[in-house]
Formats: sequence, structure tokens, C-alpha cells
Amino acid sequence: MTAILTVTLNPTVDLSIFADQVAPERKLRCSRPDTDPGGGGLNVSRAISALGGHSTAFVALGGPTGDKVMHLLAEQGIGLSPFPAPGETRQSLTVTDAKTGEQYRFVMPGPTWSGRDVTKVLDRIGKSAPENGIVVLSGSQPPGVPEDFPARLATRIARTRARFFLDTSGKALHHLLEAQAKPVDVLRMDDLEAEELAGRRLPTRADSADFAQELVQKGIAHAVVVARGADGNVLATLTERWVAQTVPDKVISKVGAGDSFVAAFTLSLGRGLSLPEALRWGASAAAAAVTTPATDLCTERDVKRLLRGSTLERI
Repeated sequence: MTAILTVTLNPTVDLSIFADQVAPERKLRCSRPDTDPGGGGLNVSRAISALGGHSTAFVALGGPTGDKVMHLLAEQGIGLSPFPAPGETRQSLTVTDAKTGEQYRFVMPGPTWSGRDVTKVLDRIGKSAPENGIVVLSGSQPPGVPEDFPARLATRIARTRARFFLDTSGKALHHLLEAQAKPVDVLRMDDLEAEELAGRRLPTRADSADFAQELVQKGIAHAVVVARGADGNVLATLTERWVAQTVPDKVISKVGAGDSFVAAFTLSLGRGLSLPEALRWGASAAAAAVTTPATDLCTERDVKRLLRGSTLERI
């Protein structure tokens, strides 16, 4: 089993509550909150654990909320590599309207980082990268962390013997196209992020595969995954193009679907499966995650059940 290190610079304590009805200018009587450690990389580690795997979570933590994250991770048996954050770890709130099922997500920004903090964390991640292992960077960047951070980390990881998987969005994703960084091993984005990056609509699977392959040809990544929601997950390398699709029983909450995909995909590769088979596992984990409420992630039982009905095709 390949060692896996997940990286979370902007973790959170996720609070999830239900209200009978969400409406303005009135007191909303809520359920008792469910509390989970959150942030892209931490969710990946949590889902890996749920799937029977193991990872180490490299996470920047600060203040009493950071202590809470450490406590929650310890309860779930997840290995931790803490890094001192420059301020208090943030909180996030998900409110579900019990009447309509609609979700309202309130996400705080996190502490502001200095250039010195960024230099230190790049060095620490490089030293923590497992030899012949996998490093996964997922989730938002806190204020002050520059847009080129993923590109700089890709160059730093390239000096080690670890593979680098990246799930990012926004300006950091756009910067990858401009930076002269080492290619990441796997780059994942959703369909809206891909269309924004491409500057054009990608209405079909073939369109997503074409764009993903363009990124590989430009040296951005060795493999690119575009998540197309209900239409499946597309993967392209220089020579191959695949789509994996798994249909969930019922969509309850889409929170954590992308992180569950990354977890199952990474764990599958760590266990020696091929890229197409890892894609199928990732698609099944994402489908399993949307059948769970609020911030809950996929379960091993649901993933294996949905995997039996999944499809894998060449494009």
C-alpha cells in the first residue's frame, strides 16, 4: 500500500444543522449540530479511512478551533501532521431546510498568511512527502496564500519521489496554465471549472476529454479528470480517454462528493489499480457521498454496492 499525505491549508470545523424552514427576519429553531473536521484534504483523509485505507493529514491549525479539529481527527483515528497556522482555524455552517431539502452553506475565510508562512509550509510539506508515495492538495487557499502556491508546491514535490495529485479551482487553477511548474501527476476539476478555464462550453463527454487532453499536451499534468456530475467523470492522458459513471440511488446532499471521489481514486491507485479502474472507484465514491446527509462522506458499503452497477467506457 502506497503512503498517502493529504494537505489542508484552510481546515474548518463543519457545523451542520436542520431548520424546519429557512426564512428571513425570524428566529430559526434548529437541530443539535453535527460537528466534523472539514476542508478538502481532511475530507479526503476521512473518506480514505471510511474506505478502509490510511493516510496522514498535513493540516495547518490554530487556536481553540484548531484544537477542536485535532480532537475530532483523533476520534476518527486519522494520522495527523500539524503545522502552526498564523491564526484561529475557521468554522463553516451548513443549514438544511427540512421542508424543501435546500442547503445553505456559510463558509468563513480563515486566517491571513504571510509570505514567510508560505515559505515555511512549502518546506515542511516537501520534507513530509512520503518517498514513492502520493501527496494530495485539495481545498481552498486561506487569505494571503498566493495564487501560484499549487504550482510552487508541484515544483517542490517534484524534487522528492512522491506523486502529486491536485484538486483546485479559481485563480490557482488558472495560474497553472501560466506557470512554468513541473506537471502534476493528476489534476481534477469539475465541469464548470473546466469550462471557465477553457473559455468555452464543454457540452459533451468528448468535449471534456478533448480539453483534458489539451492540458496534458501542454504539460500541465500527466492525467486530467473532469467531473461532469450526473454525466460521469472523464479522464484523459496523452494516449487514453475514459469515462466512468455511477448512478446514485437518491441525491440528498452534494457536499463532499468531490472529496470522496479524490479519496477513492487516490486510494485505488495506492493499492495498485490502473487509472481507469481508479476512475470507476472514484465515480462510485462520489455517487455514494451524495446519498448521505449534510457533511457526511461516502461509506465503504455503499461504494462497493454502487460499484457493481458502474460503467467504464473509452471515449
